[in-house]
Amino acid sequence: MSNYKDLEIYQIAFELARRVHLASLKLPSFELYEQGSQIRRSSKSIKDQVAEGYGRRRYKPEFIKFLIYAQSSCDETTSQLEMLLVLYPRIQDFHDLLPDYENLGRKINNFIQYVETSWKT
Repeated sequence: MSNYKDLEIYQIAFELARRVHLASLKLPSFELYEQGSQIRRSSKSIKDQVAEGYGRRRYKPEFIKFLIYAQSSCDETTSQLEMLLVLYPRIQDFHDLLPDYENLGRKINNFIQYVETSWKT
């Protein structure tokens, strides 16, 4: 793997952030800068934390720390989606995104376990 873009969790997080961005634009205008802004930031944070952690991969504890931050941002995004599903159940995109974020969370967790046990610096 030559850079962070080769990581599956980065690729998935990037695509999901793109989908969240587009879905959030379907919210009512008064929500674009409230709930919409929050979910856009948390979803984009996942890919950014993975990228920053990869940049520190020589220092295994630092890499793990940023992967945990990515996991936390994934959990936040999932929580935001759950709220949006209650508030705006007719926006199908949010229904479609929730299982994808739950899957990403599992993949990040598995990658953290891999780095903890098998990552060579």
